[in-house]
Amino acid sequence: MDKERKTIFLVDDDMTNLIIGRNALSDAYDVFTLNSGERLLKILEKNIPDLILLDVEMPEMNGYDTIKIVKNDPKTNEIPVIFLTAKIDTDSELEGFSLGAIDYITKPFSPILLLKRIESHMLIQEQKQALRKYNDSLQEIVNAKTKTVLELQNAILRTMAEVVEFRDDVTGGHIERTQSYLRVLLNALEKKGVYSEELSKWDFELVLQSAQLHDVGKIRISDDILKKPGKLTDDEFGEIKKHADFGKKLIEKIKSRTPDIEFLEYASILAGTHHEKWDGTGYPRGLKEEQIHLLGRLMAIADVYDALVSERPYKRALSHEEAINIIIDGKGKHFDPALVDIFVEVSDEFNEISAAPRNEEDRIIFD
Repeated sequence: MDKERKTIFLVDDDMTNLIIGRNALSDAYDVFTLNSGERLLKILEKNIPDLILLDVEMPEMNGYDTIKIVKNDPKTNEIPVIFLTAKIDTDSELEGFSLGAIDYITKPFSPILLLKRIESHMLIQEQKQALRKYNDSLQEIVNAKTKTVLELQNAILRTMAEVVEFRDDVTGGHIERTQSYLRVLLNALEKKGVYSEELSKWDFELVLQSAQLHDVGKIRISDDILKKPGKLTDDEFGEIKKHADFGKKLIEKIKSRTPDIEFLEYASILAGTHHEKWDGTGYPRGLKEEQIHLLGRLMAIADVYDALVSERPYKRALSHEEAINIIIDGKGKHFDPALVDIFVEVSDEFNEISAAPRNEEDRIIFD
């Protein structure tokens, strides 16, 4: 089967050159002749050739002016352009190459030599396209493998987080909901331009992925405390408070064995700071105000809201309105004031997430 014929636009204000060029090339290519740069630009709006032969010396719009427009347009800048010219000085050739031409053919041209030069350049273009397709195919394979690895990584993280959640079985769905709350807050901050400098450095998807591990330190807490059906004693609460530091240390240990994993950096921050309070009365380090990483300040709101609207053996689930009032009351004490203002603006979205059916089927079951 014959290869698809390539298309050439031949642009020259001299009719003789157009005829000679067309006759020399038409057996091998579909050749369209144009007598000005203006006409070329017009036809390029709807038709893209495989090659342009462009005369340099034309009235009104010369070849140099024409190629500047062609190369500045994303739709046409990949089209190879060969200049046709009677000039043979070095400065003219250098100017043409600097503007994006791939070759010069001097006039008057030999039809046979013209055909051979075009054949050589067409072959080069075919090889470039084949290489580009090959590279694209390789990139698709790499992307597919990367996607698979990321999905596996996320599944492992999710499973690990659910193991912890299962032990603290009063909080079913807590991980998924806090992820969703965090996404709402991040989107709102980005939209409002609040803390924009810090947010610009973050990969939001990795932040959300890492949020699954914010309570991973609970894996070190005794079942007797985690599953206690009543209010904790001071000593028991003191043990629970250790989970933030346990979680940070656990993630730091994983980090030391796995270099350059950005999401683990986010996870370490979230695990270690989500119980700190704006006024410095939180734990584990008693950090204050902006000493607390922004990630921790964000997770504090998501975590507390979910705890408030969730039922526990020792408390009823509060209403959305009650939860809002408690968080507002904690403005400047428990929570970053700027983040509380953002929370209030998007609180309806929190309510929608909280009110969604709490399906336990996807949780891991241990017999």
